[in-house]
Amino acid sequence: MKKFNNQVVLVTGASRGIGAAMAREFASEGATVIVNYLQSHEAAEEVVASCIERGGDALAIQADVTSGSAVEQMIKGIRLEMGKLDIVVNNAFKPYRFNPDERKMSWDLKWGDYQEQIEGALRSTYHVCHAVVPEMKKHAKGSIINISSNLVSNPIIPYHDYTTAKSAIIGYSRNLAAELGAFGIRVNCVAPGLVYPTEASSETKEEVKETIISQTPLRRIASPEDITGPVMFLASDWSQFMTGQTLYVDGGLVMN
Repeated sequence: MKKFNNQVVLVTGASRGIGAAMAREFASEGATVIVNYLQSHEAAEEVVASCIERGGDALAIQADVTSGSAVEQMIKGIRLEMGKLDIVVNNAFKPYRFNPDERKMSWDLKWGDYQEQIEGALRSTYHVCHAVVPEMKKHAKGSIINISSNLVSNPIIPYHDYTTAKSAIIGYSRNLAAELGAFGIRVNCVAPGLVYPTEASSETKEEVKETIISQTPLRRIASPEDITGPVMFLASDWSQFMTGQTLYVDGGLVMN
């Protein structure tokens, strides 16, 4: 029996990269997947098609998750169409380029640089959680997985603005977990290391990758598919007694 039969899963930022990989794998395990996207309609529809090919069901919904009203409309539509929402993966974030040569030093960053990343990561996560929690409370069940970064614990390259926003997601998630556990809702984080190939890592130079690989016990960089298993574990009842946790998925670069 497939693990996520009859379950409805929302993955934000799911038209490409890690989000698309997660959507496809949830569908492979029988889920109905909501493929949220901002601009890439054609790519989102391709993800939907691949989800259906894998035996699940899927629907693409365009929504800017940094907009509270857009998120409310999206969740309302999911509720009307599907009747419920079991699992949420907050994967969407403000576009970012992991290029050490182009990054700003701390003394060059303005508050607006931090604010852009906080808006893209924390604000979007807040809006989605704020919209889905009342529905999950009614069913006394739900799993929320928020995507952070291993840079929070090991800023091997100090991408200050990005890492600060991802740090806030972990703090926010822990507070939610402490509050929502009484309602049967679990909140956890997955913190990947560098993932390749993705749009964000497309400018990461080979020498940087080699440096990271040399310091990683499993001696390679993650692919998008490497992130899906830990996310699905936290979404499933295999982790039913886990909440407020952060799983670092980086080949052992960070060990907790």
